[in-house]
Amino acid sequence: MRYYFKYFLIKVSDLILKFTNMKKTTFAQIAAILLMIVLFEACKREPPTCDCACKGNDSTAVKVSIYATGLNNPRGLKFGANNILYVAEAGTGGKDSSVGKCAQVAFPIGPYVGSRNGGRISKISTSGVRSTVTENLPSSKSNEIIGGDIQGVGDVSFIEGVGYAVLAGGGCSHGVPSIPNAVIRLNGNGSWTMIANLSEWFMSHPTKVNNPGDFEPDGTPYSMITVKNELYIIEPNHGDFIKVTTAGVVSRVVDLSARLGHVVPTVLAYHDNNFYVGNLNTFPIVAGSANIYKITPAGEVTTWASGLTTVLGITFDDKNRLYVLENTVGAPSPTPGLGKIIRINENGRKETIFSGLTLPTGITFGQDKNLYVSNNGFGATAIGGGQVLKVEVTDCGMNKKY
Repeated sequence: MRYYFKYFLIKVSDLILKFTNMKKTTFAQIAAILLMIVLFEACKREPPTCDCACKGNDSTAVKVSIYATGLNNPRGLKFGANNILYVAEAGTGGKDSSVGKCAQVAFPIGPYVGSRNGGRISKISTSGVRSTVTENLPSSKSNEIIGGDIQGVGDVSFIEGVGYAVLAGGGCSHGVPSIPNAVIRLNGNGSWTMIANLSEWFMSHPTKVNNPGDFEPDGTPYSMITVKNELYIIEPNHGDFIKVTTAGVVSRVVDLSARLGHVVPTVLAYHDNNFYVGNLNTFPIVAGSANIYKITPAGEVTTWASGLTTVLGITFDDKNRLYVLENTVGAPSPTPGLGKIIRINENGRKETIFSGLTLPTGITFGQDKNLYVSNNGFGATAIGGGQVLKVEVTDCGMNKKY
């Protein structure tokens, strides 16, 4: 995911420039150092698995297994009808350039190159078999100097059985001028219909705070959920929280940048008539610097939980407990094997449910009350190496899954 690489690499560049005699060090040498860091950190690790029974004073027992493989940069995931899991995939990137046609993302993040059909949505059967819903969706890749991070389909959601997706890899600034970032409806035969042009909306409705060094004109929507038959979306780069109706009407819920600054909000949940938003924050990673924010129906924004790190997924169980997916904890940049699932209990106490995940990017509950996690969600091995993990959590005192 671009947010990880770009902030860390920019900070490393600043440090190198600060402590190095620039008369003897070329930008190419610096770029080579940064690229080696990216490649090292993107190395794939197999997810740790366990088949743990309740014993001693354990509060939980956790079993982790690989549910599906063969995904391309998996991101948000949701269950649809018949217990079928749908996974948004950023895809494979592209090679088409739009330089000279429109405003570009600033160097070294940009310019992007893209494709009309590198993005994909997959569905996973109850036996874990992957098949393609559609692969005719845009996918784009940032500058190779920062690792060529890929954007494509950000998330999926459902309204009365109809599938919708939000695109993050489209738009002219991503090398795909013919397909904007958008909310689309899935037609069931591999085709799709655009419901709302988000690239156009973001450009005509700027937020209060942005970072010129990495500003994305087309935005990069990351999380989408359904509430009362309407779609709600978080856009991290601009710091926006918007609503989209099935008729394509777009409106702003809250300009999070105006309330919180450039905290890079990423993910969204709805519980007891309130919204909850988790954030990534900027880089290098500072442990405990991410939060969960509560947003009331009146638009009041408060910090609901703090002391978290690189939040890329949140979901509530039926006991009012929030499960938080942390991408990397314990390193200054995204690092395989350092992802975690944290549970925040009703009394506010945090509990580590599982650790050792490899660059996870999304989490959801299934009807079976198990968690499903997009793992190996970005990096050098995420094309074809993306996974969905099944995480079975048992509360030992009650011997029930949650």
